[in-house]
Amino acid sequence: MDYFAPPVERLIEEFARLPGIGQKTAQRLAFHVLDLSKEEAERFADAIRDAKAHTFTCKRCQNLTDSETCPICADKTRDQQTICVVAEPRDVIAFERTKEYKGLYHVLHGTLSPMGHVGPDDIRIRELVQRVAEEDTKEVILATNPDTEGEATAMYISRLLQPFGIKITRLAYGIPVGGHLEFVDEVTLTRALEGRQEL
Repeated sequence: MDYFAPPVERLIEEFARLPGIGQKTAQRLAFHVLDLSKEEAERFADAIRDAKAHTFTCKRCQNLTDSETCPICADKTRDQQTICVVAEPRDVIAFERTKEYKGLYHVLHGTLSPMGHVGPDDIRIRELVQRVAEEDTKEVILATNPDTEGEATAMYISRLLQPFGIKITRLAYGIPVGGHLEFVDEVTLTRALEGRQEL
């Protein structure tokens, strides 16, 4: 038995295809969109179309931008010799919010995942190697997530970049601020010990 009209069902199905959206959330979003005025709904649809039509990857760092070069790469005050390698464009935003990192980025648009059939040619590793070969890079910071895919990607890139003789670093891992030692897993505690600094 169909509970909704076919157009509503289709809208729910499209929302349910988004990452992290279950069936109930998809229904809530669909009904919210249906409650919008015609002008609001058209503005929402236009925003999606506009983003798809006018968003590209930066020719240098592969981050999302609306021009040939993103604002970060175009900013000559940034450290042009340091590249922070991240998996997704949203990771750039996380670093930028800290206001501490002043170098450049390289966005891979994914991580290596044999189980998910994602190999080196499926993400932007080749572009990174080309950048390091052509630019005056002194350090590459591997800032992929500390999960299996992120670690595998970091190790693979590290091996590829070693012949260039540049400094290759990995983000330090440790105990979160406000955390308690009794609740920290063994791997995190081991990394925290390895990454300890002198006071």
